[in-house]
Amino acid sequence: MAYRPKSDFLQVMAERGFLSDCTDFERLDHVLLRGVVPGYIGFDATAESLHVGSLIQVMMLRWLQKTGHKPIVLMGGGTTKVGDPSFRAEERPLLNESRISSNIAGIRKVFSKYVRFGDGRTDAVMPNNADWLDGLNYLDFLRDIGRHFSVNRMLSFESVKSRLDRTQTLSFLEFNYMILQAFDFLELNRRYGCRLQMGGSDQWGNIVNGVDLARRVDDAAVYGLTSPLLTTSDGRKMGKTAGGAVWLNKDMLSPSDFWQYWRSVPDADVGRFLLLFTEMPVNECRQLGELRDSDINLAKIKLATHVTELAHGTEAAKAAVTAMKFQNDYESMLLIGKKSFMNDQELVRSEFSTEGLPVVRLLVTSKLASTGKEARRLIAGGGVRLNGDRVADTKAYVSFDTLPVVLSVGGKRYARIFLSGE
Repeated sequence: MAYRPKSDFLQVMAERGFLSDCTDFERLDHVLLRGVVPGYIGFDATAESLHVGSLIQVMMLRWLQKTGHKPIVLMGGGTTKVGDPSFRAEERPLLNESRISSNIAGIRKVFSKYVRFGDGRTDAVMPNNADWLDGLNYLDFLRDIGRHFSVNRMLSFESVKSRLDRTQTLSFLEFNYMILQAFDFLELNRRYGCRLQMGGSDQWGNIVNGVDLARRVDDAAVYGLTSPLLTTSDGRKMGKTAGGAVWLNKDMLSPSDFWQYWRSVPDADVGRFLLLFTEMPVNECRQLGELRDSDINLAKIKLATHVTELAHGTEAAKAAVTAMKFQNDYESMLLIGKKSFMNDQELVRSEFSTEGLPVVRLLVTSKLASTGKEARRLIAGGGVRLNGDRVADTKAYVSFDTLPVVLSVGGKRYARIFLSGE
């Protein structure tokens, strides 16, 4: 970017790698210098949590607040009923009102870790676009808003072209999404004085539509800013692993597994991810990113720990580090005397007729879970590890000839299961 920003927010965005494009960098920079600027990013409520693929947008809203401006976390209670077709191969499944409300509650839990909500000038707010979209009169909306949109131009946006080029159906329902998103910006400007919409670069067409609509209808000077779409250096999309989505809600992915995800990122991504997903000083991020060979592991541990602190708190991050140290050395821990090991569980072989025990039963026996139902929930949520390896099957067994073993839950509680000599 040739222009060198003067506002704190755009300086942070530029230094840390958040910037992709802007409708007018210089004018937005000037507005940010003059006072508090409300800015928004929209999130459709398609799940009970966001995953790390949305974390760059979450961090943008966090930095907006930290640099003296007002984050607007727009929940798409209305647009979720339509579904954003951008760069998607098929239409999203439609959700009912109850599911959407539940998902919004879960997403608010995520954001409560990253931004401060309240009634102050720079406190975050979380409006729901269903408040204005649900009551729209269709004919009035077409006449007052729809007339400002060119179908020719809408068809030229890459997000739409990529769908049509594959000769895949784009329903009229989905085609309306970009108009609704543009209307959101107009409505947020009217209700909250919102001057800025942000999003991933795949949202550029939708954002530009909103900027144009606010200018045409209300003669409002508003701005759009996009961030790069992130993939890992090996070409994988952020937020997905072989084991499923990397959720930001601890009820859907344990802080320990969340920490492990960041600990395992490719070496080439460490410096970039430190800049984007932590608040460590820029120079330190760059220095750590330049480490090579085994030294890069220190940088990965710092990355994992700082990202986990933001998402789940300091204690959860510390517990994850402890779990990592434990996992790396669990074999030696198996040799620790039972009086010095937390929560030992001694099994008498003669009391069992089978060749092994279900992990669910071991969790209850060792008091790592209070009931079998809770034990199955912990396993399903990815929070249970056996000798450091994640237990994925609620029907998993431990054979007697593999004892002793170490069970852990959430990277915080451990039990050594061993066999009596009887």
